[in-house]
Amino acid sequence: MKNVKKRLYYMMIVLLALTLAFYSTAVYTPDTVVYAEAGDGADVDDADDADVGDGDDGGEDDGADADDADDGDEGDIDEEDDEDDEDDEDDEDDEPELMTSLEYYGRFIGSNISLNVYNWGEYLSDGSDDSLDINKAFTALTGIRINYTTYATNEELYSKLRSGYSSYDVIIPSDYMVGRFINEGMLLPLDFDNIPNIRFIDEQFMSPLYDPGGRYSAPYTWGYVGIIYNRDKIYDEDEVNTWGVLWDEKFLGEILMFSNSRDAFAIAQVRQGYSMNTTDEDELRDALEQLKLQKPLVQAYVMDEIFDKMLSGEAALAPYYAGDALMMLSENEVLGFAVPEEGTNLFVDAMCIPAGSNQKEAAEMYINFLLEPFVGAANSEYIGYATPNSAALDLLDEDFRYDPIAYPDMDDFVNTESFAPLPQQTSRLMDQLWTELLSDDDTYNRMLMPFILLTGLLFSMGLNVYRSRSRRRAKLNS
Repeated sequence: MKNVKKRLYYMMIVLLALTLAFYSTAVYTPDTVVYAEAGDGADVDDADDADVGDGDDGGEDDGADADDADDGDEGDIDEEDDEDDEDDEDDEDDEPELMTSLEYYGRFIGSNISLNVYNWGEYLSDGSDDSLDINKAFTALTGIRINYTTYATNEELYSKLRSGYSSYDVIIPSDYMVGRFINEGMLLPLDFDNIPNIRFIDEQFMSPLYDPGGRYSAPYTWGYVGIIYNRDKIYDEDEVNTWGVLWDEKFLGEILMFSNSRDAFAIAQVRQGYSMNTTDEDELRDALEQLKLQKPLVQAYVMDEIFDKMLSGEAALAPYYAGDALMMLSENEVLGFAVPEEGTNLFVDAMCIPAGSNQKEAAEMYINFLLEPFVGAANSEYIGYATPNSAALDLLDEDFRYDPIAYPDMDDFVNTESFAPLPQQTSRLMDQLWTELLSDDDTYNRMLMPFILLTGLLFSMGLNVYRSRSRRRAKLNS
């Protein structure tokens, strides 16, 4: 009996170790934090002072040389000076220009203010690849520190805000989620007197369906959904012109799917000929059945993970956003992008201030900074998404400005539909149906397996101990 107990204890220890090892490698945390410190402006001032000093010294030397030179040389020097002046003027023209005054941006310097900004992953120019570090530039200009974290889906953002355990000052949800936040009283109305750069937003993006009157949001980017595919695995490119390819059994285990309910249901709804904004319960349940039929073919439900999987060739195709598709295509020439003929979703992501913010005016300043034309242009080029900012559009690199994926001919998008805010009852039903779809997912079963095994082992040990004691009592009684 002692040997049996020893073996059982050893088995329990090994199982616990395996369980811990499993979860230490399986835990995924999408939040990344970037903390921009104030004070970088001093470095810029020092650099400017150094340049001015060097220029003065150089000017004196040139003057001495000119005195020694003959009249002909003086003429040459004058011409060179004129050319230098022209170059300096050109350089000044190339420098980014703030459209809002320094007095406006200096209001909170020395106030020790920080803002909590919550955004999608890979959705803000951060200084990498020689891009503009927007948060650092904002801090240097205003003295306001930025605590920057990211999320993977609108639903994750909603859950975080709804829980009440987190406080954010600026968020950037998608259109339908903006509408949901408004309907549930989770946003503060914006004071556009504090956001003068809103004047640069193209009129077609103002007063949208998801925010009638445009009181609660300022447009950030826009885009649409298509299918990213691997040309080495899909030989007939006509196949990706329909959403039906995501249900094609020959791509078993090669299909990636959205891991958020609204985008996933929209694809199934369009495929069935329904509106993406349907509130009909029968149509929503039919869409669920279509997603259940698709599920055995799906390799994984993903968001940001799509980058690694598609770039490395782990999957053949996936629905995703045009801006991210553009970035992936630039890194891997084997990838292609197509918009299915049944129609697609045209979306807008917008900047908002949650109802729990304690720094509303500073948050509005941050939104205004993101709407500065040179900031909007640098950000759009870095993240690959189209800008609704007309002044920023004029500053874009021509290759990007006229890229057919980033800025397509909208006449080709006959069946395009934008998300409208759904009634609370419909949103809750969709959430329930989405949970039903994922509830029997193999991934979830694999994660529960160690607990099931451990429970069984503990039960077995308890049963053996109970039997052993029963036998001892039986011997003593005899």
